[in-house]
Amino acid sequence: MSQGIFIQGRRPKSKKEVKEAVIAGDPVRIEATSYFGNEFDGLVTEMPENQVVYFVGPDPYTSRKFYGQIKRVGDKVTVK
Repeated sequence: MSQGIFIQGRRPKSKKEVKEAVIAGDPVRIEATSYFGNEFDGLVTEMPENQVVYFVGPDPYTSRKFYGQIKRVGDKVTVK
């Protein structure tokens, strides 16, 4: 399931904005949206190693204009 995402407490306008924020080290927070739990919820910098998160934006509940993936392998975080 696709999760929500915030950059410095607000919804991003594009996947490009998410990617730039992750590269810049800005606080990017993943929002768990599953009713059943078992999803990461927190800052990208605190993601468990070898974690992959699929996000949708700008808002997973009302506006799904872009999709992406954040992956953490070791200390490296990538956005696709």
